[in-house]
Amino acid sequence: MMENFVEELRWRGMIQDIMPGTEEFMAKESCAAYVGIDPTADSLHIGHLVSVMMLRHLQKCGHRPIALLGGATGMIGDPSMKSQERNLLDEDTLKHNQEAIKAQLEKFLDFDSRTANHAILVNNYDWLKDYRFLDFARDIGKHITVNYMMAKDSVKKRLNGEGREGMSFTEFTYQLLQGYDFMFLYGHYGCRLQMGGSDQWGNITTGTELIRRKLGGEAYALTWPLITKADGGKFGKTEKGNIWLSPELTSPYAFYQFWLNVSDADAEKYIRIFTSLTRREIEEAAAVHAQAPHLRHLQKILAKTMTELVHGEDEYRKAVDASGILFGNSTSEALRGLDERTFLSVFEGVPQFSLSKDTLPANIIELLAVHSPVFPSKGECRKMIQGGGLSINKEKCLSADRAIGTDDLIRGKYILAQKGKKNYYILKFE
Repeated sequence: MMENFVEELRWRGMIQDIMPGTEEFMAKESCAAYVGIDPTADSLHIGHLVSVMMLRHLQKCGHRPIALLGGATGMIGDPSMKSQERNLLDEDTLKHNQEAIKAQLEKFLDFDSRTANHAILVNNYDWLKDYRFLDFARDIGKHITVNYMMAKDSVKKRLNGEGREGMSFTEFTYQLLQGYDFMFLYGHYGCRLQMGGSDQWGNITTGTELIRRKLGGEAYALTWPLITKADGGKFGKTEKGNIWLSPELTSPYAFYQFWLNVSDADAEKYIRIFTSLTRREIEEAAAVHAQAPHLRHLQKILAKTMTELVHGEDEYRKAVDASGILFGNSTSEALRGLDERTFLSVFEGVPQFSLSKDTLPANIIELLAVHSPVFPSKGECRKMIQGGGLSINKEKCLSADRAIGTDDLIRGKYILAQKGKKNYYILKFE
């Protein structure tokens, strides 16, 4: 049985604009709908997750999701995004990126062809790469007037001075190319709905207009509000850049920590948008959170749900254990259980000193005050040990005579020194 997709989005706060008749049409029959995804990298980041979750909710409600990779349009740059024109990607790079992105999408969508509404992944490079300019101008360009294209907000903003260099002809044609994508999917896959961010409304409605004028068909448009943080900052951006879905680009621990550290206001919004939890489950979780906000109940559910979805249950448990090492009373055994990637992610930014393995075995004071600058003097190191304030690999150092050998190394190369509660240092032996 189909569920009401539009109503599902409405209570989740995921609708900005919707073309009249969309909800009524989708209530009558199962339909195909698509979103566009930029394939210029071999991983999605969390800025893509709104569009991915739109497709996930769509499929859950009984409709068919289509993920369109903009292999052709992604080379141009969308004027609504104020982006620079992009470099042409070669076919091998596009193919690699497409395969990597599909592997990530498979965690959110069912691509099994035995499923009636199985997901589809397409790349507009496949149908645009050999489309001759004269043919495009004759077949497509004549159906949309320049007046119509100039009236779009994305175009008007650029022409009125947003962006120092104005708008190139290439960018100006973007909405025609996106409109053609919609028409192509309409004709080949029965796609009747395009979804996108609110800044895509002009491009999407160009597609519905092209379908109407050239094919005499009826298609629909729906956009979601751009996601921001409660403080007005850009969602998904940190000092280090994007939060990626690839564990090579953003470790599962850092991914988990991102969701765990969002504000209360953002957690209440994000848990609706980025999870498939039901309305009742979310309301119950919010009520529990309200009783003791300092326990961060909503953030913990959000971080658990997202980390398990993207990286799996095992990586989630590792992330929780790793958090305990940095913020709790964890053990040396738990520290040694971390893989190298998680260990370095947990202690990212901690002062790190490189030493030769030839220095081992070494007395603890010599190691921390002579071979490395953890302590400014032997006397200060000895005093810290006597006061019980020094830990090595999460174990109290009880004697100034302690020797450190290769058996003490974490992953065969690291020693973690801790002064007091919060000051960590890493010694790396090579």
